[in-house]
Amino acid sequence: MNYVYLSPHFPPNFYHFVVELRKTGANVLGIGDCAYDQLRPELKAALTEYYRVDDMHNYNSLVKACGHFTHKYGKLDGIDSQSEYWLETEAQLRSDFNMRGVKADQILDMKCKSLMKQKFIEAGVPVARGKVIETLAEAVKFVEEVKLPVVAKPDNGVGAAATYKITSKEQLEAFFAKKPDTPYIFEEFIPGDVVTFDGLCDWDGNLVFYTSHQYSQGIMETVNDKDHVFYYSVRNMPKDLEEAGRKVLKAYDIRGRFFHLEFFKTKKGIVALEVNMRPPGGLSTDMFNYACDINVYKEWANVVTANKFEAKWDRKYHVCYISRKFNKHYVHSHDDVLAHMGTKIAHWEIMPALFRDAIGDYAYLLRSPDEAEIKEMAAYIHAEHGHHQADVAPQAHPVAAGSKK
Repeated sequence: MNYVYLSPHFPPNFYHFVVELRKTGANVLGIGDCAYDQLRPELKAALTEYYRVDDMHNYNSLVKACGHFTHKYGKLDGIDSQSEYWLETEAQLRSDFNMRGVKADQILDMKCKSLMKQKFIEAGVPVARGKVIETLAEAVKFVEEVKLPVVAKPDNGVGAAATYKITSKEQLEAFFAKKPDTPYIFEEFIPGDVVTFDGLCDWDGNLVFYTSHQYSQGIMETVNDKDHVFYYSVRNMPKDLEEAGRKVLKAYDIRGRFFHLEFFKTKKGIVALEVNMRPPGGLSTDMFNYACDINVYKEWANVVTANKFEAKWDRKYHVCYISRKFNKHYVHSHDDVLAHMGTKIAHWEIMPALFRDAIGDYAYLLRSPDEAEIKEMAAYIHAEHGHHQADVAPQAHPVAAGSKK
């Protein structure tokens, strides 16, 4: 099998996908803008070949790289990056080189929030009312229908970038005075907790691994308020959430890939928010492993190459991602946290700069079979006051820090 991997060096923890794919005997062919000498040793050893391009946004350069691989190794069987940012690029390359998986004519349903709503409706899952809005007049009419507050977000965006909660007529007018030159969708504000349905489907569309994470607050609030966040995996999957997740996967006919579906848990039930057809971000794939004592990187490689998820799994632990911000004044120092939590800490590291607005400057992964203990640990780590010297950033290797893998 000849498998192309885009940007294999980033995010840093995703090198495991390449390593495990190579162990299956596949040729793993990397394309990236990082100098070869700067790749970590494990990644160099796992790549059959690495083709460096000056600019990953230059599509012709990527076509040239894939053409080179085709000439040298034969037909290309698949391509991935596991990253939201490159989903459309991957889909176009799959179409141009006739590779298995999501093609260019399917990807917008997975990227545009307005089209996602149609899929949710098709799946029979409740969804927040929303509409692509171009003018202030259209926005005023929409607000009359759903009432304030509303949420404005790019129709085709990544994460919570340039997303705003609008609570007044003045904020609405201010938004349109400086509106970015990109299509925006307006949605009614749904009060509720953000929950996810995350996992992996095989090539037959079977759900071979799935779990859920609950968030202390939405990523939009975290970004806009420059706040820290925690989220944790559940051990018992809520029935209504699983039913909604399965319906959405069926509507999208997801095969041979990870998914990260977001919902609101409200007093009236589950309401669909959006889909992301890649693994949840940050260290979530590592959280899969710590929660179930499996190697999801290896199992993804097994699915890709042999359509088999071989590991037996159950959710033994709640695993919690607890972030910290360098600008906050924490009661307990980093050394205090390490000493207090001990073996409950599965991993900690300083996060890549690109992720910090959404998921913190540095983070701890803690695990326990007890949900109450997880929340207590999050409260201990996030305790702050206004008369304490800011916690000094831990000195660590940005990839392998504190890992107990």
